[in-house]
Amino acid sequence: MPEVRITVDGDLVTDEVEARLLLVHFLRSNANKLGTVVGCDTSSCGACTVLLNGRSVKSCSILAVQADGNSVTTIQGLAGEEWHPVQEAFKECHGLQCGYCTPGMVMSTVDLLSENPNPTEEEIRDGLHGNLCRCTGYHNIVKSVQHAAELMKGGSK
Repeated sequence: MPEVRITVDGDLVTDEVEARLLLVHFLRSNANKLGTVVGCDTSSCGACTVLLNGRSVKSCSILAVQADGNSVTTIQGLAGEEWHPVQEAFKECHGLQCGYCTPGMVMSTVDLLSENPNPTEEEIRDGLHGNLCRCTGYHNIVKSVQHAAELMKGGSK
């Protein structure tokens, strides 16, 4: 079995894995990052989104061996002593209901705002198109992303 070395939320995780092990299962089982959820296992829902070297990826569509030598940030590693502004915005703007899609939405938003710190509503909806929510209707998610953009610029809405 191949050995992988992946930096997860700042900590090096080394383990022997089956070559077919998905990154999402490596994160949950080998790195104990249970905040990264398994949604559909087909890359349709986006619930398992993490940052791989700073870019959002669906961890159910990548093998752990493909992430070998790279850095992964999960929802659990996003915040320091305080919540990340995106997490804070989702809380303040009620960008969640059941919360199942929230880790993926937050991680996709972090990537979106790193590329476009001032997105329009259309750009937000386009940027999150690979993340499905079955509860909210997306209105408060879009508001959350807009608020997060303001928070990250040092303002408030």
